[in-house]
Order: sequence, then structure tokens, then C-alpha cells
Amino acid sequence: MNQKITPPAQALQRLAALCAKAEYCGADIQRKLARWQLDADPDADQTAKQHILDRLAKDGYIDEARYAHAFVRDKFRYNHWGQQRIARELRLRRIPQTLIDDALEEITPHDALHTLRQLVQRKRSSVTGRSPYEINQKLIRYALSRGFDMDDILRVVGQPTDDD
Repeated sequence: MNQKITPPAQALQRLAALCAKAEYCGADIQRKLARWQLDADPDADQTAKQHILDRLAKDGYIDEARYAHAFVRDKFRYNHWGQQRIARELRLRRIPQTLIDDALEEITPHDALHTLRQLVQRKRSSVTGRSPYEINQKLIRYALSRGFDMDDILRVVGQPTDDD
């Protein structure tokens, strides 16, 4: 569903205000621009969109590296996602791999293991199964869906818990 026709100057102003409040990447802005019909002829539409993106980047509203670092911090700290899921989500947003790798360095192996332990411990209390093997399989699938590394998952799931 397209929104009403928006003049390019107004679109730039609205997007600048939006980017001033929260971090957005170029792909997020392109999706917003695609939903909006810019008040320009069809041939100039792509150039108007590119001009808006270039202007937002030049003025510092869009910074892919800053976005990647903020995304990693937020998704790890608040959503408890593992590095693999975070990297996959950043790739979907067309962030360059070098920026993804640099941002993921913020997560130390110790912090990742600590978060994974907490997730598995919390999930273990709600998982039911006919055998410890079945429970462990469910925990492994859960941790994989959160984006953690299989070696770390096996290390954490295989450890005895306080309940044992």
C-alpha cells in the first residue's frame, strides 16, 4: 500500500527527523522511500531517492558502522541473540561483512557463554520431555534458533545444572 505523494524535500526532512531519533541503516531508509511515492517524474524518482540517501549519509544521519555497533549491542543485551543470528540479520539489512565482523567483536566469548548459560538455564525449567536426551535436544534447538554457536551450546547443555 503506497502512501500519498510526498515531495522529495519533505521526504528528506521527515527522514532526517526520524534518523535523529533512532539508528537506521540505508536499507531501512530505502524501504521507507519505496513505500512513499515521491512527487517527481518516474525517471527522476530513483535519482531523487538516491539523492536523499546520499544527503542523509553526508549529514551523518545514516552511518552503517554506527548502526551495526548499535544493532549488535541492543540485540545481544536486550534480545539475547547469539552472534550468528545478529550477523544474519545485519546481512539481511545489506551491511558490509567487514562492518559486521568489526561490530561483533564487541561480544566477548565470556559474555556470549554467560548469556547462553542464562538462556539455557531459564528455558530448562519450562522444557518437558520423556528423557534427558529429548530435553537436551529441545534446548539445543532453542539455543540454535537464538543464533548461538553449536560448540558453545553443546558445552553449556552438557554441563550439570544446579537442579541435578
